Amino acid sequence: MRRSYFLPIAALVGFLFLYIPIISLVIYSFNDSKLVTVWGGWTTKWYGELFRDPQILGAAWISLKIGVISATIATILGTIAALVLTRFGKVRVRGLLTGMVTAPLVMPEVITGLSLLLLFVAMEIALGWPAQRGVLTITIAHITFCMAYVAVVVQSRLVDMDDSIEEAAADLGAKPVRVFFDITLPMIAPALISGWLLSFTLSLDDLVIASFVSGPGSSTLPMVIFSKVKLGVSPDINALATLIILFVAIGITGAWFFMRKQLK
Repeated sequence: MRRSYFLPIAALVGFLFLYIPIISLVIYSFNDSKLVTVWGGWTTKWYGELFRDPQILGAAWISLKIGVISATIATILGTIAALVLTRFGKVRVRGLLTGMVTAPLVMPEVITGLSLLLLFVAMEIALGWPAQRGVLTITIAHITFCMAYVAVVVQSRLVDMDDSIEEAAADLGAKPVRVFFDITLPMIAPALISGWLLSFTLSLDDLVIASFVSGPGSSTLPMVIFSKVKLGVSPDINALATLIILFVAIGITGAWFFMRKQLK
């Protein structure tokens, strides 16, 4: 009996530990006082102040653009890597390829950012490209580490997939390309969506790597928030965080409904 009470209580404590800070942040985004630690009544004026801040809006647009592009390309490249690691199991260098694909997962972000910075500097000196660090270099950097997460997610789905369905389609005369688009792709669609959402979230959240490879006029939203927080947390930052939480919650809920429908 005691054990039956322990698990729900432990789960409740864990959820409270995770979500009480988020709930308090959302509540204080409606605080009328400029001091985030002093409650001054309810107001929505900070949301208006937020949408009148050109620095925040510009950084948000840059982050969204980088997130969508890097997540899309990372999903394509990560899927290709997962297919290679799964379908060509007898390749001699399979262990080396697996290590190279998954290395960014365990690599400290400081090391990743510094190595990419040195790479871009060397390429600029040798090839003249990229001409300067900015949105392009941030996007390339995000693709580099996001595709590793996609590869792991898609590979786990491919390993559990029944190969006999693809073999049956091939026996009926379907070419490999058609087998992939008609059979394999729909079956791994939930993993692709999960990988894309994970990549988009990681790109939107990244601060360390973007700080290394960014340039003038290419500050992402986390970089702007970090620079503002150094001077003290303001209510408009709470409002921005609340909108991000709402955006992420809507995306996760939509993806959950889609994957639930696909799995039925």
